[in-house]
Amino acid sequence: MKVDILAFAAHPDDIEISCGGTILKHIQMGYKVAIVDLTQGELGTRGSAQTRKKESNEAAKILGLAARENLKMKDGFFDGSEENKKKIIQAIRFYQPELVLANSITDRHPDHGRASKLVSDCCFLSGLSKIKTKSGDRNQHAWRPKAIYHYIQDYYIKPDIIVDITGFMDLKIKSIASFKSQFYNPLSKEPETPISDKHFFDFIEGRARQFGRLIQTEFAEGFTVEVPIKVDDLSKLNA
Repeated sequence: MKVDILAFAAHPDDIEISCGGTILKHIQMGYKVAIVDLTQGELGTRGSAQTRKKESNEAAKILGLAARENLKMKDGFFDGSEENKKKIIQAIRFYQPELVLANSITDRHPDHGRASKLVSDCCFLSGLSKIKTKSGDRNQHAWRPKAIYHYIQDYYIKPDIIVDITGFMDLKIKSIASFKSQFYNPLSKEPETPISDKHFFDFIEGRARQFGRLIQTEFAEGFTVEVPIKVDDLSKLNA
């Protein structure tokens, strides 16, 4: 299955929180998007791997994804082993994306920065034909995405590019709310976490307004880039 955009996440809900609006917007524009979650989020204080799977499937329907899969690496303990790298390489070669979205380059949760580096490394390695991988019984061909953009998560990072998501904020919030086990529920008896606070959704909206203000729109999401973006016509940058 070839997609236009392949978004990687250390945990289910990373994508929805940080760049769900961007995904919704691009799907509406006709692009095909898939998500690959590295772990099941099984170490999360609230919920379980089973509940996160159900919630991920619900969020995928809201976003309108072409596909979503989970590589089932160890939450909190995944590393850059050959086994893990080949799992990601297989996914890149299977979906053959033009663009990859990956976790924040650094963040409060150590998994985020580690996933960011791992996915970035694998995007390069996926282009090396001497690395052999298979999809089922079929040999895969080398594939290297044209660009990698890193979404911004809990810690503020100055964005290199900003995507206007005005008009998609409500659906973004709905996709996040699919992860019912993780967020505010006055009836829940599970321990509180930084994201289960009843004001967390205010933070999400505030961050989107913050990025939106920088480009004179209502809501937006920010990304950092690894290499400079090629531009042929400066006049079209803010079109």
